[in-house]
Amino acid sequence: MTIYKEKQLVYDKTGSEIDFIYGVAQEKLYRYAEEGRMNRKIVFLDIDGTLTESGSNRSPGSALRAVRQARTRGHLVFLCSGRNYAMLSPLLDYGFDGVAASAGGYVECGGEIIFDCPMTEEQRLRALKVFADNGVFRTVECRDASYTDESFQEYLREHITEGRNRELLRKRVALEEALRMLPMRQYREEPVYKVVFMSPCQERLVKPWEMLKEDFTFWMQEEKGDCFISGELMNRKFHKGQAVERVCRHLGIDRCDSLAFGDSMNDREMLETAGCGICMGNGSPALKELADDVCPPVGKEGLYRAFLKYGLITDGE
Repeated sequence: MTIYKEKQLVYDKTGSEIDFIYGVAQEKLYRYAEEGRMNRKIVFLDIDGTLTESGSNRSPGSALRAVRQARTRGHLVFLCSGRNYAMLSPLLDYGFDGVAASAGGYVECGGEIIFDCPMTEEQRLRALKVFADNGVFRTVECRDASYTDESFQEYLREHITEGRNRELLRKRVALEEALRMLPMRQYREEPVYKVVFMSPCQERLVKPWEMLKEDFTFWMQEEKGDCFISGELMNRKFHKGQAVERVCRHLGIDRCDSLAFGDSMNDREMLETAGCGICMGNGSPALKELADDVCPPVGKEGLYRAFLKYGLITDGE
């Protein structure tokens, strides 16, 4: 089986174009080629910044073509995202073999639920109260809907002349519309898998951290110059890496035959757990450093070219 062309363009750790990388990931493929085999693989895809541009439900045609071709050849492709099930569901029409939603808190294989771990009632009440009591804005992510504090947009409008609040407000309105977030007043105490928090300052997060740190990790979003400190409250009982383990174990697939694609540090465990972890060219510099490989950016046929490189598909299919 031919995996490589004589001259194939790939990307190095910095995202610069070179002819070949002789790294860990490349050596794995040489081994497959020498053995004359390519086992069925299982691929885990982050969504925002990997399958789509961040906050979008539209994926490049080349990426969707790669997914279809890989599945036609017998490989499995899963979504593995921080989004809840409702937020990622518009992408399911493209065809996937399963999902790990809410950063691994809810996992489906072929329509079968194999893991479902929302917060306990006590955890939910404690988390929502301590954030509200300390002036931290919340978006609660349930399985079938997300609810966000209306007061966040109101705060931005009241402080629109400060820093980048005007741009942040524009992006926030677009994000809520694209991902179909509902106002908090419609929340009816459904089980919660994750809480996204937005704080005007670090001090407001001190008390929530003290009260929640035993049960949850605080994943802080990378600094983008916004006037707010944003992050996600993640249950210590799961993460994306454990989702990879659960799916592989359920399907009887060796983790060595898994590949994971991501772009930010909340994908770290997923990339470290999979047999081969690949960071997008538009991804975090820190994630690029620990990844096995770096592929082109999402907007430059990154997934398609990586699927070609790793023998999941062939050109011209």
